[in-house]
Amino acid sequence: MAKTEKTADVIENIEFSAFDASKATDQLRSFAEKGVEQSKEAYAKVKAGAEEAQKAIETTFETAKTVSNDLSLKTIAALRANAEAGFAHLEALVAAKSLSEVVELQSTFLRKRVEMAVDQAKEFQAASSKAAEDVVQPLKGAFEKALKELKVA
Repeated sequence: MAKTEKTADVIENIEFSAFDASKATDQLRSFAEKGVEQSKEAYAKVKAGAEEAQKAIETTFETAKTVSNDLSLKTIAALRANAEAGFAHLEALVAAKSLSEVVELQSTFLRKRVEMAVDQAKEFQAASSKAAEDVVQPLKGAFEKALKELKVA
């Protein structure tokens, strides 16, 4: 029994500081408001980033569409030029009066065809390189901007 009396004496002598519920409520409210504010800021950043990414993708698709149309037109022009050259050569061969003239026409035609093929290949290479650069540019710009923002943050 002596132990129980000592424990009761000790419990009576311990002073508990008064718990102020209003301070705790104020602290919780402040903490919650801070969390909401940080969430709003994070949402705004994510939303802005998503909008920028969407714009970059839309620009990329528009550029790809334009570039593919340009390349298609170049292809059609090259095919037309090749067909016209072939028909012109065929007409010249039909009009030839001797075997030596046919051989000369054929060698001239082949030389011109090789030159034309080289020129067309150069044009397509240049157009394709420019097209690839134009298509990638919007995404590259958005990526670089996002990377700079990450470095700042």
